[in-house]
Amino acid sequence: MSAPLDHATLASDQVNPARSEVLPHELPDVLDDFPQAQVLSLDCFDTLIWRDTYRPVDVFKVLPGMAGPQRARAEETARRAARILARGEDITIAEIYDRLMPAASPEVRQAAIRAELDAEATHCYAFTSTVELIRRAKARGMQVVIVSDTYLSEEMLRELIARAGGEELSAMIDRVFVSSHWRLPKARGLYRHVLPELGVDAGAVLHIGDNLNADVKGVAPFGVQAVHLKQFHAEIERQLRLEACLDTLLSDGSDTLGAPQPHRAALAQWTPQLTDTAQHFGYAVLGPIFTGYDRWLCAEAEVIGSRRGGRVHPLFLMRDGHLPLLVHQARGSGDGHAVEISRFTATAAIFTTDAAIDAYVEDQLGTDPAVIAHQLQIPPAEVKKLAAIADKTKGTQALYGLLDRREIRRFIHKAARRMADRMIAHIRHAAAPRPGDTLMLVDLGYNGSVQNRIDAVLAEALGVHVAGRYLLLREVEVSGLDKAGYFDDRHYDHDALNAMANNVAVFEQFCTNTAGSVVDYTERGAPIRRANDIKQAQSAIREAAQQGCLFFAQTQPAASRRAHRDAAMDADHWRRANAAALMRLMFLPMPYELGVFENFEHDVNLGTAETVALFHKGHAQKGLRQQGLFYLKGARRMFLPAELSEEGMATRLAYLTSSRFGMMLNVSDFTAEGGFLVPTIYSNGQEVVETRFNALPTHNGYHSLCIPIGDCRYTAAIQFGALFDWVEVYSITALPQHEHLNNTHDTASREIAMTPVLEGIEARSGNLWQCTSPHGFALINPPPRRNDTPMMLLVVFRPVTWKEGAA
Repeated sequence: MSAPLDHATLASDQVNPARSEVLPHELPDVLDDFPQAQVLSLDCFDTLIWRDTYRPVDVFKVLPGMAGPQRARAEETARRAARILARGEDITIAEIYDRLMPAASPEVRQAAIRAELDAEATHCYAFTSTVELIRRAKARGMQVVIVSDTYLSEEMLRELIARAGGEELSAMIDRVFVSSHWRLPKARGLYRHVLPELGVDAGAVLHIGDNLNADVKGVAPFGVQAVHLKQFHAEIERQLRLEACLDTLLSDGSDTLGAPQPHRAALAQWTPQLTDTAQHFGYAVLGPIFTGYDRWLCAEAEVIGSRRGGRVHPLFLMRDGHLPLLVHQARGSGDGHAVEISRFTATAAIFTTDAAIDAYVEDQLGTDPAVIAHQLQIPPAEVKKLAAIADKTKGTQALYGLLDRREIRRFIHKAARRMADRMIAHIRHAAAPRPGDTLMLVDLGYNGSVQNRIDAVLAEALGVHVAGRYLLLREVEVSGLDKAGYFDDRHYDHDALNAMANNVAVFEQFCTNTAGSVVDYTERGAPIRRANDIKQAQSAIREAAQQGCLFFAQTQPAASRRAHRDAAMDADHWRRANAAALMRLMFLPMPYELGVFENFEHDVNLGTAETVALFHKGHAQKGLRQQGLFYLKGARRMFLPAELSEEGMATRLAYLTSSRFGMMLNVSDFTAEGGFLVPTIYSNGQEVVETRFNALPTHNGYHSLCIPIGDCRYTAAIQFGALFDWVEVYSITALPQHEHLNNTHDTASREIAMTPVLEGIEARSGNLWQCTSPHGFALINPPPRRNDTPMMLLVVFRPVTWKEGAA
């Protein structure tokens, strides 16, 4: 498959003749700007040799017999000792291990140093653009040298380069200079020793490195042409840093590599060239996740084939399987078939027995009876009658009445058998499986409901084995079927999987295609789809993001060069990096990402045309101030963490950690401290009662005051003047009590804004009130009575200054 992006989507590659900075993809051409250069001088780490991790110290986690922080502390201690004892301004690795293992024998310390070198060689690779730059330098007859701030010796560093990038790369490097030999880093003048060794004028040397302070400010004063390699743009740097943080939250703390990021090189190489934000999102976020997922799918297909024999047919379930299939094809991963089996059609095929009907209806109690009847394929005229019954209880009774009729059950049985036959014809047409083969159902997940429904149907009708392979598997019951997830309970605890699954709707939106969901098949198996109600603009953004994702799948392998790699370790690193990226997107989306999908709607896809908004930015402020973080529990929108994006990291992390660890927090944990009583005069027009209501803290200093007013019969006079000199009143609304207490007012249609009558209080600016009298109050009359529904006033305010002695 050709690259999905054309040149119009890429930033200009034109080179700035007076450059002092170079982007990763520009490295091979940078020599054109320095025709006088005779020596190419390169920094080593993060310029030529990159690590699999976010930070260098993340490699220390895999060192045997020690903890990562112990190794880091030993280095810090050794550097401090070298400065105090005037041994120079840099150190050797031997000095580090003298501090780390003071009681060990020289042989034990040497073995530990060798283990660290082995770990570095395992988790390092050469950056392809830098390798190509070296090739071009050698073709021009230039000398190529490495000048590195490192505690490794020259011999150790050259060995590491050969082991990470290959002997051919090492052979192209003429000299290696390390700060540990000269006891001096680049920022402190290492180049005063390097230049005499090179034997050329300073102006004939071009030095490139990723550290602005060391590689430019430390080198340029010697007259050397110094260029800063800007490894990542700010948004990619932040993305990778947050993903590293999320890996910490997801990992089990075992002695494994810290924050693996096998996608770093590709992101550095290509993201600066992508000008379309949706394509950028697809490349930087979707691309790594689906590339890792497809690598795992290919490995799983091989395992299944070797274990069971026969042919393995990957069946990508549309619509969410659309993007995984495209990535599978873009990577040249072998056969993959698109099949259209929705939850609706899979469920409709199972009602061949009364037990299946009864089990389904029992499981769906509380759902609209007409929706249940439609799923059962009850005759349309009967479904229409159920839909006309406004009272849900009566509708449910009518549904049970239908199911008591034998002819209705026979109709359902026949319809289910016919649906199953048409579905089987659809699969035969797509994949032509033979008895003994395996149908590997590929989907995002998350419970494998489609497989639960049709596993036995397919196995019996086709004589095949059915296996489900999902991006995320979090079964709500122990199905006993052949299922596995790229992320499942073998890798993450149930709370972590729940956190991923609960906010996955935003991810789903970028995986589908423009076709509507399948609702039936022709007798020959051709899918019959309902109309797609998703906006055209949303489809265009989705397709652009998918282009970026496919471009990553095609270009990622070429960004790095690695001499050796352990396949099992590589797979584990991709999984961890992808899980961290998925969680980061779900809980800590960046502003540009929200701009990509802020107007998206989620297609419920249950045989209906219902869509639900992903999120509404403005709802967070109102919800937080009214109820604190618990407003999220009642919201029906699908991507709630996005609503917190403007609320600061403290609020976002509180939601993230409580979700990730399934913390058993409730409202009382947030309101146990900080509440206070507000004096209120309460009247029904005949009696007057003085009482106090508890103002509970919500968010950012705001409090909510809940005052019951019955069926709109009570007036409340809130005596703010008794407590405050100044108070900020955010909102005063009336709404049904049950909506607030049950946290369902997010979708309520009966929230009424109230206008108070102020006495002894002056509204000064916006919502800011000055209480000019200690007896000042806000009188709130009840809204017009509609029925006998118990109502309440919800007053949200923030104290500004307390009256002396009131607290």
